Amino acid sequence: MACSIYYLTNIKTAMGHFALALILGLACAIFACSKSNEDAICFDVMDYGAVCDGTTDDSQAFFKAWNAACSSETENPSIIIPKQTFLVNPVVFRGPCKAKNINFLILGRVLAPDSPQAWEGLDPSQWLVFHGVSGLRVSGSGLIDGRGNGWWEQSCRDHPDLEGCTSLAPTALNLISCKRSSLKDIHFVNSSQTHVLIMGCDGMDIGNLMIQAPEISPNTDGIHIQASNDVIISNITVGTGDDCISIGDSTSNIYISNVGCGPGHGISIGSLGKSGNMVQVENIHVSKVYLKGTTNGVRIKTWQVGKGYVRGVTFKDLYFDSVENPIIIDQNYCNIRGACKELQSGVHISDVVFINFYGTSSTDVAINLNCSRSVACTEILLKSIQLTSASIGHTLTSNCTNAFGYTFGMVQPQPCLQI
Repeated sequence: MACSIYYLTNIKTAMGHFALALILGLACAIFACSKSNEDAICFDVMDYGAVCDGTTDDSQAFFKAWNAACSSETENPSIIIPKQTFLVNPVVFRGPCKAKNINFLILGRVLAPDSPQAWEGLDPSQWLVFHGVSGLRVSGSGLIDGRGNGWWEQSCRDHPDLEGCTSLAPTALNLISCKRSSLKDIHFVNSSQTHVLIMGCDGMDIGNLMIQAPEISPNTDGIHIQASNDVIISNITVGTGDDCISIGDSTSNIYISNVGCGPGHGISIGSLGKSGNMVQVENIHVSKVYLKGTTNGVRIKTWQVGKGYVRGVTFKDLYFDSVENPIIIDQNYCNIRGACKELQSGVHISDVVFINFYGTSSTDVAINLNCSRSVACTEILLKSIQLTSASIGHTLTSNCTNAFGYTFGMVQPQPCLQI
């Protein structure tokens, strides 16, 4: 059964398609455990003691169902979270599992604890974790609710003078060291921090997700990818308080397409090299993205103390609706603008393509390529860029420092690349 949809950059159409994905996700779940599917054996969390009243901790029932499915000799076991409401404390679902593939079907609502105190003595960076699983398939028509308000109210970013403020909060869903796995059709809301983390994974297929959090919520990235390879992200809608999608170090072969982004901070590679480490990021492809009212469009940001490279990056077919800073490369990234001393080191950014960009900028500098005076940006290509101001009477400009490359076709605003 085909369980994919096509995302259109019109938000209303995307919402309609997301509803269709929920229906198809439910159909897929039913098929996975139907009698006609001889390889499928289902492990319903209700059979392992889940109370599903939204107030009683059901994490042990989830954990027991996982262990039973993971140790099962069947080819395609499925853990079922039915159409009920479940409170789940922090839990780690560990592999490897005996089955070639293992399904985790979320049809109901999974709630995080509503108080940070539930994490006392535990890792405060994670809530739901899959670790070391191959052939994992997380899907369904359900909702994962991080209930992050308690963490936001004590965030050091927004409450720096608060005694005991926290700079680290739980990611809603962590996929760590997983291979040949997928995440489909789930609706995420209000994670305490990042909604989905892909860490140390190889071969991930992510699609048909809806991710939502308030625009003012701190550090609530939609999806963050770190130290992972061969990741496909498609047909998703993200509106949060931070990056819609962010790409960290040691990543390669990342393909992102058909994304609705906003509110949020756009799509980012970085920041990279903060600790002076060797950066290795390459073969990143982003296409067919609709950005509305975001604080950035697409950006690459690196610290001067870093080393290594970012190369082979393509941003193609993007539409901007009143977006601040549509195109940014910043090799002099600093927590406080202008506060970091200029150094003779840097991450080399090269072979970056911006092609077929249309729409409006809410800032006057629409193209900002701030490259290191010591390690220049090279082989930058701007092709078919048509950006206009979102404000009547304003003229857009470009700003370049030590950025080398070429332009083809119409590029507006006037480019400033050095040849």
